[in-house]
Amino acid sequence: QAQLVESGGGLVQPGGSLRLSCAASGFTFTNYALRWYRQAPDKERELVAAIASVGGSTNYADSVKGRFTISRDNAKNTVYLQMNSLKPEDTAVYYCNAIWVASYWGQGTQVTVSS
Repeated sequence: QAQLVESGGGLVQPGGSLRLSCAASGFTFTNYALRWYRQAPDKERELVAAIASVGGSTNYADSVKGRFTISRDNAKNTVYLQMNSLKPEDTAVYYCNAIWVASYWGQGTQVTVSS
C-alpha cells in the first residue's frame, strides 16, 4: 500500500528556516516525480516545488524561488523541502505528492510563520 508521511512542520519566526521531510513506501520511489504543495486557509492548494524522477531537474513557484530547495534521496525514499527566509505568507499546510502512473498524497504538515 502506497504511503507518504510528511514531518518537520512547526512554528517558526519570520526569517527562520525549516526542513520538511516526506518518507515514501509501498511503491517504486525512483519512478515518480515528486512535488510539494501548500494550502493556506481559504486559499486553493498551490504547487510550491517539484523535482523530476530522472536527472533531478527542479521547478519552483515564483513566490519561493531563491528561498526554498527541493531535493530527493532515492536511497532513503525521501523527499525534502528546505525552507529558508520564511515569511508569514508561507504559513500553510504542506503536502507532498508523488506522481507517475498514479498520484499519491501525504496527510500534510502544518507550517506556521509568526512572531
